[in-house]
Amino acid sequence: MLLACTIALAAQDKYNGPRPPKADVPYLMHADNLIELDVAQAREEQKKDDSLYIVSGAAATARTPVAEPIFLFQSDKISPDSLELYAMEVKNGNRQVVVAKKAKNSSKQHRLMVTKLEDKLYRIEVNEGLGLENGEYSISPQGTNDVFCFSVY
Repeated sequence: MLLACTIALAAQDKYNGPRPPKADVPYLMHADNLIELDVAQAREEQKKDDSLYIVSGAAATARTPVAEPIFLFQSDKISPDSLELYAMEVKNGNRQVVVAKKAKNSSKQHRLMVTKLEDKLYRIEVNEGLGLENGEYSISPQGTNDVFCFSVY
């Protein structure tokens, strides 16, 4: 009897929602719909004491009206714990993230909360008190120029 109760409880914990069609790409969750984030390579430029990471185009095609977006992520090569979320500035028709020696000049990094749903399947949530302001954002694995971009409107 105890074994049957344990199995029933384990079955309730199994994730039954949508699944990302591609590994190592975050997807915005809108109910049961998944929206793939724009995948790009940021171009790195040095300016005085700053490093600029520039992505072509003024806006991402992946968009959400939700200030506290939730993402699904199927991990293969990228660890979900290595993902960082940055606000992007739009300048000269491009989006950019600034990493400066003086922290006050750097683009704002936002906190993410990662929850394991199953083996290699993760829920990633923005962990900010008031959520994200309208604008452009990128999620990037630490130490790479790979970016996954989206807009909050």
